[in-house]
This record gives sequence, structure tokens and C-alpha cells, in this order.
Amino acid sequence: MRDSIDHIETFVVTIPRDTPYLGPLRAGESVNERGYLVRSSNRTIYPTEDRSVLIKVTTKDGAVGWGETYGLTAPRVIGEFVDDLILPLVRGRDPFDVSAIWHDLYDLLRVRGYDGGFWLDALAALDIALWDICGKLANQPVRKLLGGERRASIPAYVSGLPRATLDERIALAADFVAQGYDAIKFAAAVDPDGIEAELAALREALGPKVKLMIDFHWMFGRGEAAALIRRLEPYGLWFAEAPVKPEDVEGLAHVARAVATPIAAGEEWRSVHDALPRLAAGAVSIVQPEMGHTGITQFLRIARLAAAHHVATIPHATIGVGIFQAASLQASAAVDELPMHEYQHSILDRNAALLDGDLACEAGAYRLPSGPGLGVAPGAALWAHAEKIQG
Repeated sequence: MRDSIDHIETFVVTIPRDTPYLGPLRAGESVNERGYLVRSSNRTIYPTEDRSVLIKVTTKDGAVGWGETYGLTAPRVIGEFVDDLILPLVRGRDPFDVSAIWHDLYDLLRVRGYDGGFWLDALAALDIALWDICGKLANQPVRKLLGGERRASIPAYVSGLPRATLDERIALAADFVAQGYDAIKFAAAVDPDGIEAELAALREALGPKVKLMIDFHWMFGRGEAAALIRRLEPYGLWFAEAPVKPEDVEGLAHVARAVATPIAAGEEWRSVHDALPRLAAGAVSIVQPEMGHTGITQFLRIARLAAAHHVATIPHATIGVGIFQAASLQASAAVDELPMHEYQHSILDRNAALLDGDLACEAGAYRLPSGPGLGVAPGAALWAHAEKIQG
């Protein structure tokens, strides 16, 4: 008989940081008693620390797989889902049925309105862990199980310039270009009143060959977004990310029709069902699946659907310890049309040091983890930042 799933443990990992994600607080922003701040520019809540949820799946024969998902807000919800619903339903199942398991669990709550959010984040963590087990049992990197390795390294674009002043952000971008990176994205939410000035200054400082992108963090209405992007286009905007509210599919399509700049979106999507209406509407030129939300199974379904619409995949990368980052690189290596991958330097460079394995981004590109499965696992130093919450 094949090995089978036996047990799941859940951990919240919290890593302090000196500067909150996206940069220092702006006037009027403050940290509440639970350690959260609300960015006034995009009205979105963030923790002041790096935080995510890890799950450890163990089989009857002792094989271990690691998964990770978002833990930015209310992270214990994931543990409740795992303990109360997921484990009793998957115990005894073959880990090689990973895609079938995702669909079976998705079916359970779809008609009750849980076709996204925390429920699918929990499924993403489980999915990543099961693929990790599959790779270890096969003694192969996960990418070899996903159709084959199409690239040995993955070009990276620098994401975020978390400095207080424009001069400091320009200097940071110039330093990355000197290291070999040729693509930079900045967050409009850091200085929403100075977007055009920042792009102009970056272009002047970095020259015409560096790709420059902006993440608008869903701040604008469709007309305002389209007008702003048109004003920015003379500076050579390589893509514009998340210009309108995520639920405004027609608004996103309106912006895409109104500008020459490629429109990118998708970090908040959990499944191919989120991608389909946006692709069908011609609303995006680039999809940005986030492994911490999708897991490997849905990440690949989104990328393959995008390819069928002749749309490129440029994966998103967010706050985590590096487990779902490694999963994203494994899946990205098997995707047909994938020009580059986001590189959250303020997160990865520090947090990946807490992992065993060779997860790194250097001189403009990611190195693919080389071991079986995901190629990474929590290292001894990580456990100083982890709290077991279930299992």
C-alpha cells in the first residue's frame, strides 16, 4: 500500500522588522494595540511584523511536507480550519492525490460562500505541503513532477523601495541596478501624491533600459486610474499593477482598453475561477498568482489558463518565511510563458536565512532550490519565531 496522510501541525511564525512593510508610517498612520496599521493611501491593514502560517504534514511512514500561507491577519483561523475540518477529511489519503484533495476540499464549502479567503489559504498551505511530500517520495524537485523544468534560473524584478524619502528610494533602486537587476517596481501607496515625480526621478536616475513598474494597490477608480497611467506612459512604464478595486472586473477591463501600458493583477486570487472572468474580459496582460493564496495546484491552473489567452505569468511574492516562495519558484520553473518573478528583497533576504536549503536571489535572478520536494525546510533558527497553535 502507498503511504498516507496521518497528521498535520500548524504554526504561526512572527519575525520582527524595523520598518513596516511598504516603508515608514505616513502622517496620520499609527499602530493599534494588536500591532496592526492601516495604510491611509489604500485603506488596507498590515501587521508591523512579518507573519505567516506554516503547516507540517506527516505521513504514516514518517515522510514530512511543509506548506505555508498568509498569516498577516488573524492567523489562528488557519489552524482552526486545519484541526476542525481538513485533517479529519484527509487523514488516510494518498499524498499523491494532491490535486484531487484540493478539489474535494474546495467542494465542501463553495456553496456556503467560502470559495476564497481564509479557507482557500488553508487549502493552499496543505497543497504545498503535499507536493513537498510527493517530491520527497519521488526523490525529485517538485518542478520535475509538474511537467518538467523549462528554466534553470528565474529572472527577478526588485519589488519595493521601503525608504522614507525620494532621494533614499532612488539610491536604493540604483544600488539594485548596480547589482545586476534590470527591473524595479515601486509602491504608489508609499507616496500617493508623488507618483509621477517618483517615476520621473527613477527614469532619470536609472536610464532608459531599466524596466519600471508601479503597484497601485487598488487605490483608484477606473477613470482616475486610466488618466494617471496615460500621464505616466511617457516615462516608459513596463506594467501597471492593481489599478482598481479587486472586485471591479469591468473597471479593470476599462483601464486595460484605455491605456497602452500592460495591466497586471492577480495577487489576491485564490483559484482559476478568479482568473477566468478577468482573462475573458481582456482585463489583464499579466497574471500575478500568489503561491501563498493559490497553492501549487491552482497556481498552475491559472498560469495555463493565462497561456491559453496569450497572457504572461509574472508571479507575486509576499510576506512569508520562504516556504511558499520556494513553492512558487518550483512551479514557475515549469510554466511556459514566465518572463520574471517578483523579488521582495526586504523579506526574502532576511527570512530565508531561517530555512535549510538554497533559496536565494542574486545578481538579477533566483537560483532554483536543488533538493527534493520544495528544496527547503524550516531551519533550527526559525523555531525561535514560531508558535504551535494546532496539532
